[in-house]
Amino acid sequence: MNIIRKTRLWLIVLITLVAVCPAQEQINPHIEKSNIVETILSDKSSFFYLDTRNYPTQNEKLPIGIFDSGTGGLTILEAIVNLDQHNNKTHCLKKNGDGLKDFQKEYFIYLGDQANMPYGNYAALNKTALLKEHIIKDVQFLLGNKYYLNADANTYKTDKEPVKTIVIACNTATAYGKTDIEKFIQKAGLNINVIGVIDAAVKAALSSFDSDQNGTIAVMATAGTVASEGYVKTFNTQKVAMNYTGQIKIFQQAGLGLAGAIDGSAEYIATDAVIPRAEYKGPSENNADAKIELSILQRYGFDWSKNKMLFDGTAEKPENLQINSIENYIDYHLVSLMEKIRKTADPKKLKAIIFGCTHYPFYSEVFRSKIEKLYNYRENGEYLYQPFMAKEIELIDPAFNTAKQLYEHLVNCHLLGDENLYKSQFYLSVPNKSNEHIQVDSSGNFTYEYKYGRSAGLAQQYVRRVPFSKKCISPDVLRRLSEKVPSTFELISKFNRNNPKTSALKKDERI
Repeated sequence: MNIIRKTRLWLIVLITLVAVCPAQEQINPHIEKSNIVETILSDKSSFFYLDTRNYPTQNEKLPIGIFDSGTGGLTILEAIVNLDQHNNKTHCLKKNGDGLKDFQKEYFIYLGDQANMPYGNYAALNKTALLKEHIIKDVQFLLGNKYYLNADANTYKTDKEPVKTIVIACNTATAYGKTDIEKFIQKAGLNINVIGVIDAAVKAALSSFDSDQNGTIAVMATAGTVASEGYVKTFNTQKVAMNYTGQIKIFQQAGLGLAGAIDGSAEYIATDAVIPRAEYKGPSENNADAKIELSILQRYGFDWSKNKMLFDGTAEKPENLQINSIENYIDYHLVSLMEKIRKTADPKKLKAIIFGCTHYPFYSEVFRSKIEKLYNYRENGEYLYQPFMAKEIELIDPAFNTAKQLYEHLVNCHLLGDENLYKSQFYLSVPNKSNEHIQVDSSGNFTYEYKYGRSAGLAQQYVRRVPFSKKCISPDVLRRLSEKVPSTFELISKFNRNNPKTSALKKDERI
C-alpha cells in the first residue's frame, strides 16, 4: 500500500509540474536553456558557434557588415554607397566631394531579419530579452560563415566572408542592443567597431538649431525605440556636449504599425482585404496604445478609397476602423504627434522631425506633403496646427551622418579597402521549416502569437538566412526598393544574378 500511495503521490507531483510549466517549455521539451553569448563562444556543437580565436580582425580586405530588422536599413546603405564628401586620395573632407564615391572600393554584407520583424514591438510585449537574443544572432551571422542557399536547402554553406566593422542600421536594435553587441565583441576578444544610427540623428537635428534657439524636435520611431528613451538620453547628453543653451523640447511618437506596413507585415496591412481583419494589430478606436480618436476623425485626413481604410457600419458612421495603407498610417501618426504638441503647456514650434526608424525615409516625400497639409489645416476658419509648426520643418534622416561616421572610422583605423562594390551580398531571414517547433500562418510567416510568444534562452534556429530573392520579398517591396534605393537595388540585382552564392536560385526567383 505504501508503494501504491508513493506512486500516486509522484504521479500527482509530475502532473502538477507539467501543468504549471511555461508553454514554451512544453513546445520545446528537449532544448535546454542557454545564454546565446556563451553558446556562440563556447559550445562547439552549436550551429551558432564561432571560433573567434582565429578571426581576421583589422583586415581591410573584408566587407562591412550591416543589419536591420528588415529592408529599412537599405536606406542607410543607399546613403553610404552614394556618399561623396571626401577627397579619395587624401581622405579629407572636401566641399561637394571629388566626384568619386567614398565607398566605391568597399563591399558590404547586409542582413534583414524580416522573419522576426518588427523589432519595435518586443519591448512593449515584455520580450526585450528575446529581442536582444535576435540582435546577437544577427551579429553572429555577420561575423560567421554560414548561410542557406534557400529556405528548403538540406544543408548550409560555409563560404560567407567575415566582416571588418558593423553598422546597426536599425534604431530599435541600436537602442536596445548596441551596448550588448559591444560587450559580446569585447568578450570574444575581437577588435571590431560598432556604429549605430541614434547618435548620428541627434547630432544632425541639433545642428539645425542656433545654440540659443528655442524649439521642438520630434522623434518618430517604433514603439520599442520610443520606450527605450534612447533618443531622449542621447539628446540630453549631446545638448550639453555641444553647448546648446536654448529651450529645446523633445516629443516622441511611437509609429505602431508603420514599419510593419512598409515591409508588408500581415498584422498591419493587407492590400487585398475588403473588411476588417481579426489578425490586425494596428491603430484602432479600441487600441489603448494607438487609439484612433473618432471625435477628431476629420483631422487625420484619411484616404477612404480602394479599401485603404477597413471598417464596419457606414462611411458616415464607421465602426471597427483599421488602417490599410502606408499613407494613412503616416496621416495617423503625424496628427497624433501634433495633437501632443498642441496640448502641451508652453509649446515650442516644431522645427525638426527625426526619422527614428530606417523604414520611414522611403516615404519622406509623403511625410513632407502631409506636414504641409497639416500646416494649412483649418477648423472654423482658424489654423489648428500652424501656431505650433515652423514654416520649414527639417526631416532628419540619420543615414547621411551614419555614412560619414563609418568613413571616418575606416580612415582612422586604416581599414579602407581596395575591393569591388559589386561583390556586396544581401541576405534575409525566413522561418526555418526544418524546426518542428515553429508556428507559421498560411503565408509561411511566423504567427504573431509565436513570434512574440517565444522566450529567450533557447538557442535554436528559428530562422534561416538566405539570399534575397523574389521568393522571400513581395513585389510591392521590390518595387519600392527599385524606386527609393536605386543604387542599392542595382547591387542586390548584381548579387542575385551573378554571385555563386545565389547560383541555386531558379530563373523566376532572381531579382
